[in-house]
Amino acid sequence: MNYILKKISSVINIFRLALAGNESNILDGNINRAIILLAIPMTLEMIMESLFAIVDIFFVSKIGVNAIAVVGLTESILTITYSLGWGLAMGTTAMIARRVGEGDNDGASVSAVQSIYLALIISLPIMLAGIFFSDDLLRLMGATNEVISEGSGYTKLTLSFNLIVILLFLINGIFRGAGDAALAMRSLWIANTFNIVLDPMFIFGIGPFPKLDIEGAAVATIIGRSFGIIYQLYHLNKGKGLIKVHKNNWHFKPKIIFKLIKLSAGVTAQFIISSASWIFLMRIISTFGSTALAGYTIAIRIVIFTLLPAWGFSNAAATMVGQNLGANQPDRAEKAVWRTGEFNMAFMGFVMIVFFFFSDNLASFFTKETEVIYNASTCLSIFAMGYLFYAFGMVLVQAFNGAGDTKTPTIMNLFVFWLLQIPLAYILAIHLSIGAEGAYYSIVISESAFSIVGYFLFKRGRWKTVKV
Repeated sequence: MNYILKKISSVINIFRLALAGNESNILDGNINRAIILLAIPMTLEMIMESLFAIVDIFFVSKIGVNAIAVVGLTESILTITYSLGWGLAMGTTAMIARRVGEGDNDGASVSAVQSIYLALIISLPIMLAGIFFSDDLLRLMGATNEVISEGSGYTKLTLSFNLIVILLFLINGIFRGAGDAALAMRSLWIANTFNIVLDPMFIFGIGPFPKLDIEGAAVATIIGRSFGIIYQLYHLNKGKGLIKVHKNNWHFKPKIIFKLIKLSAGVTAQFIISSASWIFLMRIISTFGSTALAGYTIAIRIVIFTLLPAWGFSNAAATMVGQNLGANQPDRAEKAVWRTGEFNMAFMGFVMIVFFFFSDNLASFFTKETEVIYNASTCLSIFAMGYLFYAFGMVLVQAFNGAGDTKTPTIMNLFVFWLLQIPLAYILAIHLSIGAEGAYYSIVISESAFSIVGYFLFKRGRWKTVKV
């Protein structure tokens, strides 16, 4: 009994230290402890980010069908912004981690400033598209005139202030690279708190707030993310973290910006390639009717939710690799990746068992339609077959990215997802008449192949020699 109590106390203490942002000893000390202290806030950060879309759609759904359609279509357009923001954030994480590992905190601060300049540059064309072409973009996505008339203001606001999204991603990437994962987590806590409170206020005009309908959701999100960014900028300027940006750091450095573009382009391409492959899969599955499509949609939402903690561990691997390579400790960097992979496989193995035995229960939480539940349950059960492979593959991808070797996972994404997954899905599902299950099997096969290829490429060790 005392042993169990001591273990519970130890776990609680680890959570307390992680949330407080205590030193995780990335470059020395116990690797397991360092990984856990990084992974906990990174996981919570990603869960907080997912809340924006959930909260917005919850309140917007009270307005009507057209409002929901506008949010969905705008989110599709914003995929470009998310890919750019996440790609820039990962490139920045790799560069910051390398400088911190080298003991060059001032160089890390200069790199942080250059990434902010780059964010300003890449957000400008999206802002202009939002201001002048929001109606045309919605029409291009298939929106009716009624939908455009009711919701183009939401699209215009969201795209015009896309810099807010990119900066929130980016500065959190700076914190992650420095090992300050708790700061990244807290910034999203603040942003989400304001968004949750302000959403109904601006949408429905509660109290002194104006009734803005669907545009109110955009205003609330912009304000919420802005408060998160204010918190980030405060800590960049006056905080106690490793990265401190002062007026002397604000010199424009084209050479560093060019390096950031090279690093970030690979990660951005990875997201675009994988996102596009999922769109093609959705198109294939749609040929089998609305129940198959609904079941697949529900299953994917459940899968994405279970992947969030796994991405937290994967991001921890990126920071561990970047800093340890900067400190000329490639062996410790490699060991951290293997250990993180083991942690991820343990978690995903548990999820795999849950999917095998309780997929019906999970699907029935979202719908009572028997055929939809069957399709969702079948999808989850098939996906579960590859969960151990997914777990390790995610860690390997982020390890490559953290080392600055963004080219390797980009090529892997292109070959595995476009030259294997999509053709295989078509052959199995349509040509061999297996149905939607054929597409599900193609995902398991391709994702497993991705992890196996990644394993052998990682073992070769070329990532250890990449200069950042």
